Amino acid sequence: MSPKKASAKKAAPKKKATAKKKVVTKKKAATSSKAAPKKKAAAPKRKTAAKKTTTKKMSAAEAKARADKLLQGFGNFEPYQPKKGEAYMNDDQVVHFRQILTAWKHALMEEVDRTVQHMQDEAANFPDPNDRASQESDFTMELRTRDRERKLIKKIEESLKMLDNENYGYCESCGVEIGIRRLEARPTATLCIDCKTLDEIREKQKGG
Repeated sequence: MSPKKASAKKAAPKKKATAKKKVVTKKKAATSSKAAPKKKAAAPKRKTAAKKTTTKKMSAAEAKARADKLLQGFGNFEPYQPKKGEAYMNDDQVVHFRQILTAWKHALMEEVDRTVQHMQDEAANFPDPNDRASQESDFTMELRTRDRERKLIKKIEESLKMLDNENYGYCESCGVEIGIRRLEARPTATLCIDCKTLDEIREKQKGG
């Protein structure tokens, strides 16, 4: 045997060995690919449209109309339906008017807070004298309305005390019943309709 053939025979087993190594590595790669769980692609995040909050500012006329409505009375309630033969200013009626007076007081206090916040937000030193005068006029009007509301809140608190003392609903001049419907129209009323009419006539005569 020639030395070249002997060297070829010796080199042959090395190739097989390298081939076996490649097969083993392929099997390992296959098993590793099966074992490793496939990662799910993350779902694309949905873009949430940002909600635009637009606060509508009330004009001076709208604010005055709202305040005047509150000054006239609190209308967000169900009228009381009296039962036949029930006593005047019984427990149910007392609860009814206490709820009206309390809700009215809270609404007025919220209106006062709204005005203070509005004045703080809108306060500015305008270079134009006309703009500055207009703003001062609006603020003066709102402050007058707030003063009226402050006095009304005091009357409401007095009416709540009268409810506690069981004097609410009776005319302070003649002592007769003021009436449920009149009290619902004006919860702070202290005079019956006849005494109130006479009182207004006296005021007109004094003023005239």
